[in-house]
Amino acid sequence: MAERTHTDPERMEKIVSFCKSKGFIYQSGELYGGLNGCWDYGPLGAELKRNLKDYWWRKNVQERDDIVGMDGSILTHQAVLTASGHVGGFSDPMVDCKVCKKRYRADQIDDLPMCEGKKQLPKGEDKHCELTEPKEFNLMFQTKMGASADDDDPNAVAYLRPETAQTIFVQYKNVLDSTRQKIPFGIAQIGKAFRNEINPRNFTFRSREFEQMEIEYFCHPDDGMKLTDEWLERRLKFYEEIGVPRAKLHILDVPDGERAHYSKKTYDIEYEFPFGIQELEGVAYRTDYDIGKHQEHSGKTLEYFNPETKERYIPHVVEPSAGCDRTVLAILCEAYDEEDLTKEGGKTDIRKVMRFKSCMAPIKVAVLPLLKNKPELVAKAKEVKALLQPHMNVFYDEAAAIGRRYRRQDEVGTPFCVAIDFETLGEESENGEDLTDTVTIRHRDSMEQERIAISELLPWLLARIV
Repeated sequence: MAERTHTDPERMEKIVSFCKSKGFIYQSGELYGGLNGCWDYGPLGAELKRNLKDYWWRKNVQERDDIVGMDGSILTHQAVLTASGHVGGFSDPMVDCKVCKKRYRADQIDDLPMCEGKKQLPKGEDKHCELTEPKEFNLMFQTKMGASADDDDPNAVAYLRPETAQTIFVQYKNVLDSTRQKIPFGIAQIGKAFRNEINPRNFTFRSREFEQMEIEYFCHPDDGMKLTDEWLERRLKFYEEIGVPRAKLHILDVPDGERAHYSKKTYDIEYEFPFGIQELEGVAYRTDYDIGKHQEHSGKTLEYFNPETKERYIPHVVEPSAGCDRTVLAILCEAYDEEDLTKEGGKTDIRKVMRFKSCMAPIKVAVLPLLKNKPELVAKAKEVKALLQPHMNVFYDEAAAIGRRYRRQDEVGTPFCVAIDFETLGEESENGEDLTDTVTIRHRDSMEQERIAISELLPWLLARIV
C-alpha cells in the first residue's frame, strides 16, 4: 500500500501537459489568462467524460429495476438550502495574508507559504505569509432571479446548487408517487454543482464548477447500515470495470467526529493520484436527516406508507456520491504510460500510450488506408468507416506512414486500428490465400495484429468496446 504522502509531481506535470496537447482538458478562458478552478473539456476529454457518465448511468439506472433517474435544476430555491443547512453552515475556514493578500484554507496549511510581497526583505527575515485569524467563508454562489429582483425580496435570491443531492430530496415524494416505486428504491442524477473553493488545486481534482454522479437510495431505517456496506462493494467493482485497479483504491472508514453531521456511517473511496491519496467517492449513510429537515421546513409530510405492513416512517438514505471530474482524472492518471521499446538494430524508443479500458476510450477504432494516393484503398476505407460510425466513435486517418498513424492512436488510447491494404482488395497475399474483403486489426496494448473479414468486423468490435 502506498504512503498517503507519496507524490510524483513529474508524472502529474506530464499528464497535465499531455491533456492539453491531445485535446482532453484545457484551462477555461486561457486566452485571457485563465479562469481559476474552471476547466474546458476538449474533443477527446468530452468523449471520455461522456463514456464515463453513460457507463455509470447504464450500470446504476438502466440495468436496475429499483433506481430511476432525474435531472434537477441548477438554480436552487433559497428555502431548499436553508432547510438543508447550506445557507447557514456551508463554509470553510479561511485565512488571508496581510502582506500579499492571498487567501488560503486554514485547514490545509501545513507550512506557511512563501509570501510574494516580501521579496525584498533583508536576509534572515521571515519571508513567509503573515496570516490572519481564521474566519468562515461560505462556498455557495448566490444570484438574483428576475428582471426586477429586489435585495429585500427573499424570493428573488437563488443559489447555484453546491451539490446535486438536495434536488433529489425535495422531489423524492413526487418521484415516488409518479413512478409507483416501493422502498427500497433509489434516484440517480448526474449534474453540475458549484462551490466557490478558496484554493482550487491539483488540476481538475478540486474545481469551482464540477459534475457529480450521485444516488440517493431510500430505505427502511433498519436497513441503512447493511446497505451502506453493500453499496461500498458495488462502487469498488465499478471502478475496476472502468480501469481503476483495486490495488490503487483505499477505503477510509471515516471516524466519529470527522463525518458530516448528517452521517451515521461514511466510507471514502480514495485513489493513489500522483499528488497523493485523495477521495474519489463517498458512500454515506445520511439517515433521515435530509428528508426530516425538508418535512420540518416545508410543513408537508414526506413520510412513506407501506401498504403491506401499514407502517409509516421517514425513509433513511444511503448516498453513493462520486465526482465525475475526479474520476475522469483518475482514469487519465491510470491510463498514462510510457513504454520502452527496442527497435531492430538495438535502438530504443519510448511509446506513449493511454491504456484506457475499451468502454472508456474516447475513440473506439481508427480506420487507416495503407496509402492515401491509392483511390481504391481510400474508397474501401471510407466504406468501412461508414459501416462502423453509426455504432461507435471512429477516427479516419490517411496522413503519414501507417506505423506513425498507429503510434498517434496509441497516444490517445484507441484500442483498435483497422488497416485497409492491398490484400483487402484481393490484389496480393504473402501465402497465396484469398484475403479479399478482410482487414488487419491492430491491438493497442500488445501491438499484435490479426486478420478478420469485413462482414465480421462490426460484431467483433461491439463485443469488445462495451
